[in-house]
Amino acid sequence: MSTRRDLPESPYLAAVTGAKPNRIPVWFMRQAGRSLPEYRALRAQTDMLAACFDAELVCEITLQPVRRHDVDAAILFSDIVVPLLGAGVDLDIVAGVGPVIASPVRTAADVDAMKPLDRQRIQPVSDAVTLLVAALGDVPLIGFAGAPFTLASYLIEGGPSRHHARTKAMMLAEPDTWHALMAKLTDITVGFLRAQLEAGVDAVQVFDSWAGALSLADYRTYVQPHSARVFGALAEHGVPMTHFGVGTAELLGAMSTVLKPATATVVGVDWRTSLTDAAARVAPGTALQGNLDPVVLMAGWPAVDRAARAVVEDGRRAVDAGATGHVFNLGHGVLPDTDPGVLTDLVSLVHSL
Repeated sequence: MSTRRDLPESPYLAAVTGAKPNRIPVWFMRQAGRSLPEYRALRAQTDMLAACFDAELVCEITLQPVRRHDVDAAILFSDIVVPLLGAGVDLDIVAGVGPVIASPVRTAADVDAMKPLDRQRIQPVSDAVTLLVAALGDVPLIGFAGAPFTLASYLIEGGPSRHHARTKAMMLAEPDTWHALMAKLTDITVGFLRAQLEAGVDAVQVFDSWAGALSLADYRTYVQPHSARVFGALAEHGVPMTHFGVGTAELLGAMSTVLKPATATVVGVDWRTSLTDAAARVAPGTALQGNLDPVVLMAGWPAVDRAARAVVEDGRRAVDAGATGHVFNLGHGVLPDTDPGVLTDLVSLVHSL
């Protein structure tokens, strides 16, 4: 286990651990990405998956928004399907589509044939973390992975899906096969995050991008036990852990419960749910992250200013209502056509409030 950096002045770490930050911390999901011209210049020379396995390139891309925007945390540049590649899954990222699985997993035999994570395959990810820890100074680094349910959906559907029909069909009709698949994906997720933690990340975030497609009852039965095992297995590292999904208002309480073994727990909230409402839904001792609608950033500065101030005030009310702290973020990732200058100005505004 690595020695964790001591970052006593970090507003992000203060907010998520219940201390008083010296300013409202802010970072953005997908802050390292297509909104930045410097990112597009680098990516013009290589494809997405190759970039994710080039340690020096991962380091540079992760640092770009920190330099440009003065955000309070960096998040490791990677892709949600990288650990699947580390387990030998044949896949590609197709422009305009997203991850495409060559041979979808749809039977018990397919699940049995799945291989465990090969740590050697993901060594470049660990190497990138090592480089970043040395380069970031007093800015914390957030590691990340996709949650087992979201990985399962990609594997079963063969790519992104609107209705997750095949996924739900396996879940409901073949529960033994489903739980066997989720158990394997839980091990893969734990291994991928553990590699990042051992290399020195200061926090982790688990993205359950598609969990909002589920009812609360189905989430509790078919997903929650596996997500809980992810966080439970990593609690010994003593870092803050964030759980995030889109359209998960009804799931926020359950999503916060699975975090409980962690030293500090954070739930990401999308723009559809107020932070004050989220504070009433999550488990005691949970910090909140969010939740400006990403589309607002494309509506002109007066709209951004009004909406950002409203989120900050909502965050303060949420803390008064019992949330451990508030980290300003978007309710989902930065959209590719976002003006990076607006993001820089937004960070300055939030820091001034």
